[in-house]
Amino acid sequence: MICVTIGRGRHQHMIAEHKALVEQGAKLVELRLDYISRNVDLSRLLKDRPGPVVVTCRRREDGGRWRGTEEARQMLLRVAIASGAEYVDLEEDIAEKLPRFGSTKRIVSYHNFQETPEDLDALHARLAMANADIVKIATMANSVDDNLRVLKLIKESTIPTIGLCMGEIGTPTRILNAKFGSPFTYAAFQADREFAPGQISYAEMKKVYHYEKINAETEFYGVIADPVGHSLSPIVHNTAFQHDGLNKVYLPFRVVREDLESFLESCPEFGVKGLSVTIPHKESVLPKIDHQDPSVEEVQSVNTILFTKSGLYGYNTDFQAALVCLAKGVGAEEIEGAFEGKTALVLGAGGVSKTIANGLHHNGAKVVVTARTDERAERLAGTLGCRVVKWEKRQEIIPDILVNGTPVGMHPNLDETPFDIEHLPPTAVVFDTVYNPERTLLLKQAREANLTAISGAEMFIRQAAMQYRLFTGKKAPKDIMYRVFKSSISAAKYEESGT
Repeated sequence: MICVTIGRGRHQHMIAEHKALVEQGAKLVELRLDYISRNVDLSRLLKDRPGPVVVTCRRREDGGRWRGTEEARQMLLRVAIASGAEYVDLEEDIAEKLPRFGSTKRIVSYHNFQETPEDLDALHARLAMANADIVKIATMANSVDDNLRVLKLIKESTIPTIGLCMGEIGTPTRILNAKFGSPFTYAAFQADREFAPGQISYAEMKKVYHYEKINAETEFYGVIADPVGHSLSPIVHNTAFQHDGLNKVYLPFRVVREDLESFLESCPEFGVKGLSVTIPHKESVLPKIDHQDPSVEEVQSVNTILFTKSGLYGYNTDFQAALVCLAKGVGAEEIEGAFEGKTALVLGAGGVSKTIANGLHHNGAKVVVTARTDERAERLAGTLGCRVVKWEKRQEIIPDILVNGTPVGMHPNLDETPFDIEHLPPTAVVFDTVYNPERTLLLKQAREANLTAISGAEMFIRQAAMQYRLFTGKKAPKDIMYRVFKSSISAAKYEESGT
């Protein structure tokens, strides 16, 4: 179950949002009395309420906005209990001062916005002893290990427990509460109005993660990155899972470099079945891989991990997807022999450029590398044993294949392009790995010149579809994945424009 938090300055807005949420299917709402800017009229909020509520009035030291006296705050909570509110949230230090009465269930809570304490078991025991029906622990995650400790606490608790880690690192705990046995999790009414760092909106919980379908048997997957909030992989994979009726969920994991090894080692214990891997971990995970697909051996980079009884299997679907896209672009039915004798100019020396340059080089192309940082271009060219040119000299190359692996032209810099294509031959293929926007200025100009143009969106969906097959053993619903991908990009632009 999802408990949606409402905090507004006026009673009428709280009431209106409560009704709207119930109409949207919300089964439980938290009323944050500390957000009301005038004297709280609790009877107005509780009378004729459209659904069950958690009444909360949080002090400033606990992350709230209460400006009145402590006596007045506790009196409000007493009134909530006497009025028959379904739940009331009580901090540990006041729980014993407010006796149990009627049918109201007591959530005894602890909040720490700095860290996740080491001795969670002792903390939990104290809260449970305060006549709690539900224990709630919300702490700041400073490492992925904090997430794992909190989820383990939920799973092993004999009393119903809500365990949440705050911040971007802690986001997975908000979704995995259901799998590990929590009675409910918390969500914000709107994406731009979170009540704790890392809180997810109700709409996202329902439409992206399908939280209320998650149970103990749900298999989970995810993407590891730093940062990870921008990733579109969760919505693409979760939409595909739901379309195929699979009891699986895909999560964003922000994993910093220092936590990578411990995170990977903990994944099997907590039931992680597979991971997508992106910046900055594609090369860092290599020492942990027990079995490498030939694509990984070729490019020494991993973007997909499967956890099996015989160890970690590493794959690189970026490599495969890019080469398939380019082979089709040059009119070939398969990768083998598609690039023999062709000159390929690769712009950039980052992860995606390394992958594509490697693939083209090992499949017979004459690769030329250029980047805005000379040292990086020279390092990549040296690894491949191919030619390198300075960035300002890139226009002197007349390639058969042009690959943009730089962020030039990415949203919001839509009027930028990394290459002037007017001198390209009429048979040239232009591949832009940028996928937001799908039609960059580089690709628009290529199409206007009647050149073959390949978008980053095509590569993204193709590699995601390959990952999906690895995760599920099923053919991916590519059309569905592409449709939700496009709508997500459009929605992001709409929100950023402020319209």
